[in-house]
Amino acid sequence: MNYKGSIYKQFLYAFVSGAVITLALQGAAYAQTTKKLTLNEAISLSIQHSKQLKLSQAKIAEAGASLKEAYERQLPDVSISGSYLRLLQPNIDLKLKMGNDSSGNKGGGSPNVNQAAYAMANVSLPIFSGFMIQSGKASARYLAEAAKLDADKNREDVIQNTIAAYCNLYKAKAAVALVKENQKESLQRVKDFTNLEKNGLLARNDLLKAQLQESNIELSLLDAESSLKIANINMDLLLGLPEDVELEVDAATFQQDPVVDNRAVDEWEQLALASRKDAAALAAREKAANAGIKAAKGEYYPAVAVTGGYIAAHIPEVMTITNAVNAGIGLKYSPSSLWKTGSKVNGAKARLEQVQANEEMLVDEIHLQINQSYQNYVLSKKRIDTYAKAIEQADENYRIVKNKQVNNLATTTDLLEADVADLQAKLNYTFAKADALLAYKKLLQTAGVLATDYK
Repeated sequence: MNYKGSIYKQFLYAFVSGAVITLALQGAAYAQTTKKLTLNEAISLSIQHSKQLKLSQAKIAEAGASLKEAYERQLPDVSISGSYLRLLQPNIDLKLKMGNDSSGNKGGGSPNVNQAAYAMANVSLPIFSGFMIQSGKASARYLAEAAKLDADKNREDVIQNTIAAYCNLYKAKAAVALVKENQKESLQRVKDFTNLEKNGLLARNDLLKAQLQESNIELSLLDAESSLKIANINMDLLLGLPEDVELEVDAATFQQDPVVDNRAVDEWEQLALASRKDAAALAAREKAANAGIKAAKGEYYPAVAVTGGYIAAHIPEVMTITNAVNAGIGLKYSPSSLWKTGSKVNGAKARLEQVQANEEMLVDEIHLQINQSYQNYVLSKKRIDTYAKAIEQADENYRIVKNKQVNNLATTTDLLEADVADLQAKLNYTFAKADALLAYKKLLQTAGVLATDYK
């Protein structure tokens, strides 16, 4: 019996030790997959791992290559060519009689030519090309500037998306915490009501109502936890982190009072027109379109270039050419450009009209976006004050109804409704704090100055 007891103790000790080690390893693994994250850190990581910004950089590189190509058009064109030919002996029947040579003999036949070799080198330096080269350089330069501005606009979009995801993650975590706290109170209420019902001090129907509410809270908690998982995965994807990393947001970011900016909506609109990267990009594209019209009209003019060349040839028994150097000025003009270039010019003008129409549409869009963002910002600040008062009122209402219910002056239904109203008020206030921060950042993004805070 003692032997069996000893074995049992050893087994129990081994089991407990294994369980402790397992829990310790699980805790270590959990600690490794949990990451505390401030808002600035989240924005920095999202910028580093943004696929959208990588695409923007590729477009900038493409525009830079096009600009370099436009500048290279003013460099000399150099070509080198050469050939070595094997020839069959041709059958030549001359109808003309050949004269006598210097020795008095009649002229012999044609020389036996069975091979030939030649080489040529040509250089052409454009002097005037109807302003096409200069206009092409200007157009490429403006398009490269527009690509950079587009990248800046995309960077602001990435920053705003990260802020929105960070706020959603905070709201999801806050919702889970508040619902769990409410669930504890609900479980305690069910326990108290169960004791009262057993002692005949509470109707069975009231206990069932409390149990039903506890079940509803449990379902709400499941929904909140599911939303939290989705928000966490979304944030991980934005930051380039594995999906199993649990992120801990900095709650202090949302506990601060909302930023107070007293600028009027008209001032915000003027700031947007002067600072928006998409507006500046369209302005650059308009300049590029104007340069494109000038380049298209350049085909009406002749092209002038300085030319030079070198020729060498060797045909056995016939001739050898060396040091055949030439230089001069070449002129090229195609009369068909008089009736072919008009369509190109019209196409360039149509592209300019499209850009100008987009600029006008963007001005209206900025006006609407600024007003919407401004009103949302003002409303978000007012909501915080309203929900703060609502929490005080809901807490006091719940306290009063609870006292009345204990004294049989209020029904269980009244108590449960007061409890739900109290939870909703707390959720509204918590969400309002996050929404106020998001609304202000959205206003900054709409005005085109969001990225200045995160350089």
